[in-house]
Amino acid sequence: MKKWILALSLAGGVLVLGACNQGGSKTVVESKAGNVTQDELYNSMKEKIGDQALQQLVYEKVLSKKYKVTDKELNDKINQLKSDLGANFETTLAQYGYKSEDDLKKTMKLGMMQEKAALKDVKVTDKELKDYYDSYTPDIKARHILVKDEATANEVKKKLDEGAKFEDVAKEYSTDTASAQNGGDLGTINNTNKAQYDADFIKAAFALKAKEISAPVKTQFGYHIIQVTEKQEKKPFADMKKDIEYQVKSSKLKTEDINKVMQRELKAADVKVSDKDLKDALKPQTSAAQQ
Repeated sequence: MKKWILALSLAGGVLVLGACNQGGSKTVVESKAGNVTQDELYNSMKEKIGDQALQQLVYEKVLSKKYKVTDKELNDKINQLKSDLGANFETTLAQYGYKSEDDLKKTMKLGMMQEKAALKDVKVTDKELKDYYDSYTPDIKARHILVKDEATANEVKKKLDEGAKFEDVAKEYSTDTASAQNGGDLGTINNTNKAQYDADFIKAAFALKAKEISAPVKTQFGYHIIQVTEKQEKKPFADMKKDIEYQVKSSKLKTEDINKVMQRELKAADVKVSDKDLKDALKPQTSAAQQ
């Protein structure tokens, strides 16, 4: 998840307030202690989030003229995120401050436009593409039950072999409380996120067939019982080349690459900031892109 897109959900409110100011400052809150006007609210929001909000609004206007993101592209990205996070999708949205899936879509669309603009400058070789393909492992969906010792792991495995439901046993035994509440579900494990897992866990998980349940697997965290619920087949290189090229290119993008391309796009659009309080809003941000 990219932190730089979080401020975009606030930008719309600032834009509306700015438009209303043209007709004079209206009262937005009345109280015996005093009223709050649109001017006061606008200025307060500008002081707190003005730079971020203006940056995101301008970026969206400039990029949308040249880089199109279709509904299918956006929905595919959201669906991939849902697959990656599994039952943790809603929790993750809340963690990053998104009110809803629609809120996430608004911010993600801008991120995808920035990515399209920046990827034009990234070069890859045939060797890089082949190396990626050779090391590629198809996605799996997995769930696990984590316990502290081998004896408990064997007990868990025995219950599963005797027909107990995996999700029920996970809730009862697993010390990984986050996944236990979701029946042990870990979502999708792929080439992008598998580095987050213990190497012994990954080796055992990718060796399993679909629906197969592992014997106890020892890692630095304890003992795991793993089940792969879905497993994709590896496609021929020719069928995957376009996607591989995107993955390799996007992996090379850095903060300075995003900053560079955005300054170029702003210059081409002849963007000028007339509000002196926001004159630095469009300068490159060191924390802007790839966090």
